[in-house]
Amino acid sequence: MIPFNRPYMLGTELEYIAQAHRAGHLAGDGPFTKRCHAWLERHTGAPKVLLTHSCTGAMEMAALLLDLQPGDEVIMPSYTFVSTANAFALRGAVPVFVEVRPDTLNLDESLIEAAITPRTRAIAPVHYAGVGCEMRVIMEIAARHRIAVVEDAAQGVMSTYEDRPLGSFGTFGAYSFHETKNVISGEGGALVVNDRSYAEPAEIVREKGTDRSRFLRGMVDKYTWRAVGSSFLPGEITAAFLYAQLEQAQWLTDQRMRTWESYHAGFAAAEREGLLQRPHVPSNCGHNAHMYYVLAPDAESRTRLLGALKQDGINAVFHYVPLHDSPGGREFARSCGALDRTVNLAARLVRLPLWIGITQEQVERVIERVRCHLGQYAREGASAPLARPA
Repeated sequence: MIPFNRPYMLGTELEYIAQAHRAGHLAGDGPFTKRCHAWLERHTGAPKVLLTHSCTGAMEMAALLLDLQPGDEVIMPSYTFVSTANAFALRGAVPVFVEVRPDTLNLDESLIEAAITPRTRAIAPVHYAGVGCEMRVIMEIAARHRIAVVEDAAQGVMSTYEDRPLGSFGTFGAYSFHETKNVISGEGGALVVNDRSYAEPAEIVREKGTDRSRFLRGMVDKYTWRAVGSSFLPGEITAAFLYAQLEQAQWLTDQRMRTWESYHAGFAAAEREGLLQRPHVPSNCGHNAHMYYVLAPDAESRTRLLGALKQDGINAVFHYVPLHDSPGGREFARSCGALDRTVNLAARLVRLPLWIGITQEQVERVIERVRCHLGQYAREGASAPLARPA
């Protein structure tokens, strides 16, 4: 079986974990956590970056810091992981789902203003597959309506939009270091605080609502409960593993990019023949090769293809079920428009194996089997050819 994902370990992770143990600090905010903070602040240019136990935790911190109240609204795509919506729904806010673009599957920036109401407090763009949303337009809309932006950059570490790191545009950005991501710590995340006025409040929220961080810096002689918060810190073992990966983040990205480019070249002819659609990366975006997916001609072809690849020993998978079609989406959120495009794209998407260490022979086998099966469905007349991309 060619697995969909295989977590990669560089070799220095265990050495750093041992160092943390020898130093006698395995709880949160030890020396390796501080190194990770410094690396991420240099990378993003943000005044404050804080490690969290997950990207979910980082998004929940953003919702707390914005002091969202029941009935407030947050605009986002329906085609995203449940954490994007849950972070705000936990505060009683209402996720408002907006259609995605047909090329990148990102939030369609041209439809955002139509979804804004007097209750809108934030926009939560999701950088799907590590390809940036149109942040210039989104930030202009947010400024015009005086609402916040929370970037769900879970898949976007080492990606850029107009040469700036994803996660560095909004009021807040959120990263994931889950084992399926490019730079990993098993579980883990980070909150990027781009608005300096939120730097100290973010520390308080992250430390169970206390000013413990100021106490540890010698700024107060004791720490106390200051605000609503929770325990969002990862342990030092997680931070030590992560720091080893951050040190080699560019190398990790380069390795994945080679595989991504092999897929992209290998499927070019199939796209011209109308068998599938390849991912699109706008010219102003620098992506991180987080995933490679293809869009089958229709939902039936996608279902057949996933089953056939499994029989071939290839673990390809689908991705999100649109949130507006879920029981939770119907109960806690609302949609702006029919979202037919979201439903159509979600039903056709196939994610292919991509991990550091996958061989060129394995990649070529995946390409060959996908082409073979989709070609067969087309010859049977089971799927209509896709229009040739412009």
